[in-house]
Amino acid sequence: MRVSIITVCYNSGKTLEQTIASVAAQDFPDIEHIIVDGGSTDNSLAIIEKNSELIAKWISEPDRGMYDAMNKGIALATGDVIGILNSDDVYLYPQVISELMAAMQKAHADAVYADLVLVDQHDHSKVLRYYDSSHFHPRKFRYGWMPAHPTFFVKKKVYDKVGPFAIDYQIAADYEMLIRILAVEQTPYVYVPKAVVQMRSGGASTASLMRNWVLNQEIVRACKANGIYSNMAMLLPKIPLKLWGAIKGRLQH
Repeated sequence: MRVSIITVCYNSGKTLEQTIASVAAQDFPDIEHIIVDGGSTDNSLAIIEKNSELIAKWISEPDRGMYDAMNKGIALATGDVIGILNSDDVYLYPQVISELMAAMQKAHADAVYADLVLVDQHDHSKVLRYYDSSHFHPRKFRYGWMPAHPTFFVKKKVYDKVGPFAIDYQIAADYEMLIRILAVEQTPYVYVPKAVVQMRSGGASTASLMRNWVLNQEIVRACKANGIYSNMAMLLPKIPLKLWGAIKGRLQH
């Protein structure tokens, strides 16, 4: 079984090499790492070229945002299973892919996901929140819950069935995609109860309160687009669980 890991980036020179290294360190025997760069003007391309022997495929060209870039990566992928690791995220240890693929095969599932830790973008030893995906069930999409997307792997045949990411979302196209995969198509999945990805703060969904407001608006829109009733008030129960995630992250680290 081949696993394709897609990394999209734009001016990610400060973090991209660590992401590439964390994929290269995986002990799974057949990994295809694909990088889709949006036409960076910093040193990202130099980093890609420096590490080209670790990268199966890469392209650099203007795009219509990160979800357009993800679609390009999926189109390039030849793996049986696809995961998406952002250019400021890393796998926490070398056995991540092996463990997730073993769990998927054991459960006869078509998708797998786990937990992640959100860390300070400047001090990686400072854990801001533990993202506990165990709270998720497809019926909770209406309340704003999704599995941690950087930990999510799904068979390519599922992407072929549900179609590309919707590029008219600013932040929540991954949320809308997971609704299609897990709620609409009811893809069989398995959850692995451990943290497998370290994500830096400051990304599209964690940058500011205003971005969080946009995210929640898009979550409601994504639900309604797929026949699931939701509204902004229904997302409020997320707040105490997110606070508990912040406490749990600090307690564990």
